[in-house]
Amino acid sequence: MAPEVNYTYNAVVRSVYDADTIRVDIDTGFSTWRHNESIRLLGIDAPEIRGEERPEGLISKAWLLDKIPPGTEIIIQTIRDRTGKYGRYLAYIWHDGVNLNEQMLIEGIAKPYV
Repeated sequence: MAPEVNYTYNAVVRSVYDADTIRVDIDTGFSTWRHNESIRLLGIDAPEIRGEERPEGLISKAWLLDKIPPGTEIIIQTIRDRTGKYGRYLAYIWHDGVNLNEQMLIEGIAKPYV
């Protein structure tokens, strides 16, 4: 069962590190922005871009980069309004009405994070 979403924000993609970590500028409302925040895509585990998984990791990163290149406006939904153990916000990301976390699972770009 997916965690309950508590917070929804508009954001602009700054960079895609790999298929489960991106950096964004977040519109927190009332003309207030959080810049260059690290987001860990919730519920997925994508191949790493280093080590043995590198070839698959580069393919999955390219898939996500094709969907949301820098400058793309997205919606992020978080389960809590604080960071995880590595200082990243955990979030679902949406673009053009598509939950990209879920789409990566459907297309085999990532596996469920357990």
